[in-house]
Amino acid sequence: MIEVQHLTKRYGDLTAVSNVSFSVASGQILGFLGPNGSGKTTTMRIITGFMPATGGTVKVAGFDIFDDSFEVRKRIGYLPESPPLYNDMSVAAYLRFVARIKGMPRAEIAAALDRALTRCGLTTVADRVTGHLSKGFRQRVGLAQAIIHNPSVLILDEPTIGLDPQQIIEIRALIKELAGTHTVILSTHILPEVTQVCEKVVIINAGRGVMEDMLVNLTQGQTLEEVFLRAIAREETLDGEPRGGAEEAAG
Repeated sequence: MIEVQHLTKRYGDLTAVSNVSFSVASGQILGFLGPNGSGKTTTMRIITGFMPATGGTVKVAGFDIFDDSFEVRKRIGYLPESPPLYNDMSVAAYLRFVARIKGMPRAEIAAALDRALTRCGLTTVADRVTGHLSKGFRQRVGLAQAIIHNPSVLILDEPTIGLDPQQIIEIRALIKELAGTHTVILSTHILPEVTQVCEKVVIINAGRGVMEDMLVNLTQGQTLEEVFLRAIAREETLDGEPRGGAEEAAG
């Protein structure tokens, strides 16, 4: 479903992402794991078409993100770290607006809205202004805008950051429910999130992919924390020019 090959992104002399490759099967939840500033957000923005790459290829459902950007965007729902909400709009009005700008036929929007509200637990706040919602509900609205057009692929960047424990449990459960009908890339630096939600893991550090495997294979006789720390430590012992550091500059 998703094929990333030799992806590279440079900002002048700084390399945010260097030669990263991985794949995600249809219906799978991939945990894209790495320390803060490791290149996760830059990679997600490239996959979703929000920024160009310096080199490499990305294909979604066989379509190249650079050559067939429109076809790829139709198939992707994206939740950035900060949900892209309009604080003066009601939840329902905002989701209808998102459906229209994503090109949904007018006749299908009402049913899509009801489906997204129900699936994300938003029916009781549909008429409330998004700016008056709690952090947890705002994240739910962010998920709803990502799935309103029923995309085959969901890209979720740190979806539980800043939430309280109960909200984290609810959002993780919702993400697990989306598996099977959606292919999901979950970008995070929270290890328990990966162990509870994901089937496959990619570890990235200093802009480089350092590990890719099924979670069950990685955690045979060891914890994901041990796997992660060992992979990061091994990468940091490699000689060479300084890598990474442009993630924060890219936002």
